[in-house]
Amino acid sequence: MPRMVYMMTNRETSNEVIAFYRDTNGMLTFMGSYPTYGKGTGTRKVSDVTANDGIDPLVSQGSLTLSRDARRLFAVNAGSNSISSFTVADSGGLVLADVKPSGGVLPNSVDIFGNLLYVSNVGNAASQSASNIAGFRVEDNGRLIPIPGAVHYLSTISAQPAQVLFTPNGSKIVVSEFTTDRLSIFHVNKNGNVTGPIINDSNGTRPLGCYFLSSGILLVTEVASSALSSYSMSENGILNVISGSVPNGQKTACWVTTTRNDRFAYTSNTLSGTISTYNIDNSGQLTVLGHITSTPVGVSTGIPIDAGVSKDGLNLYILNGNQGTVSVFKIKDDGGLVNLQVAASAHYPYFGSQGLAVL
Repeated sequence: MPRMVYMMTNRETSNEVIAFYRDTNGMLTFMGSYPTYGKGTGTRKVSDVTANDGIDPLVSQGSLTLSRDARRLFAVNAGSNSISSFTVADSGGLVLADVKPSGGVLPNSVDIFGNLLYVSNVGNAASQSASNIAGFRVEDNGRLIPIPGAVHYLSTISAQPAQVLFTPNGSKIVVSEFTTDRLSIFHVNKNGNVTGPIINDSNGTRPLGCYFLSSGILLVTEVASSALSSYSMSENGILNVISGSVPNGQKTACWVTTTRNDRFAYTSNTLSGTISTYNIDNSGQLTVLGHITSTPVGVSTGIPIDAGVSKDGLNLYILNGNQGTVSVFKIKDDGGLVNLQVAASAHYPYFGSQGLAVL
């Protein structure tokens, strides 16, 4: 498996995926850029409920997603209402396999389990398009086939999705709803369609990023209070709070990822320019351990957004939304972080980049 980090430009004129080669120490070297044959939104927000500052334009986690076997990469093109499918070559380079309409307007998050893919669409009141999720089959050659009837509303037709995410066993899908403060759960059927949603109230306000531990415990960031909550999920799709809204003392915790052993979680605190480390105990209880700036002293301040941990578990990568740079951290045994590099390339824009996927 190649060692790679991918980020998405979300460029308004022509969206691209930028590939970095990752060496044995986790350091990044620019490898190449790959057009999605779709358009991003640039600095234009998909939502009018957050500041129009050009950072986090898609208001989502999961806009660039790798399949679990790392053979496919999927990107949303929010400016042209489409999804791009890539094959990941042995070298880590990308080969475009397909581009398909997303089943709605302003797609902002995508996830895949096996050959089943779902995308969330924000929708747009001006064009009378509702927010939804839409399902596709992914063929062996990477082509995307829409599943008949697999377009579903969220808790309301105007709920704004922030992430669509399969459970670890693929039996359910969770959608964080940023504007309704709800977490909608869909049951996945054998034919690839879904039923639901089962509507759960978020423990905190403005839920955005979601991440499942291997045990099935769900972590969700809450932007308004810069907090992280953990939940267990029953077979019928009901969420039960384990740790409710544990604040990190920073501003706007938006994205979340964990170490490979599920012992530590990291949140990107966008307006503070920091990354928070949480301890996760065996029951899913959360405790804040500390913080680190996304970029080191003496380097232009980075505003952290999308995050990912390498498959070998040794490094954390953070996309800085105000720069289009990627911060590289070494993960210590105690969950602490050491800043190794801020990787940059002249091939992507300063503002508007969003989406990160790590091998």
